[in-house]
Amino acid sequence: MSAEMNSRFRAGAKVCSGIVMVLLVIGALGPADWTPRTAFGWQVDHFVGYFAITLLVCVAWPRPFVIGVVLVAVAVLLESLQAFTPHRSANPVAALCGAGGVLAAALVAELVIRQWESARNVQDDFGSSAPPKI
Repeated sequence: MSAEMNSRFRAGAKVCSGIVMVLLVIGALGPADWTPRTAFGWQVDHFVGYFAITLLVCVAWPRPFVIGVVLVAVAVLLESLQAFTPHRSANPVAALCGAGGVLAAALVAELVIRQWESARNVQDDFGSSAPPKI
């Protein structure tokens, strides 16, 4: 991928992750019927939702552990703020499910980034993408 294309891709990912974060706040602090739910239960919804959001943010800003710490704090803060809304209640298990999704996605992103960099370094060492001849 060219440097210009990579830059545009990252810029688009940053815009999308900003929009998703705003939607997350609206979904967490708005009326309960604004929050999309699946038939799998709210625990799975929290885990999968935060997992997907974390992966998107890690594409935009490839610092998974920093992003993980920030998004765990966001998950706990949003769940805590629900105690102050009239139509919601704070649930520590929901905060833990969200934090678990964040941490799992941050770990996956870190492993993918390390693998990608390792493969790129090997390719640079040999000068091509072809395996060395024995």
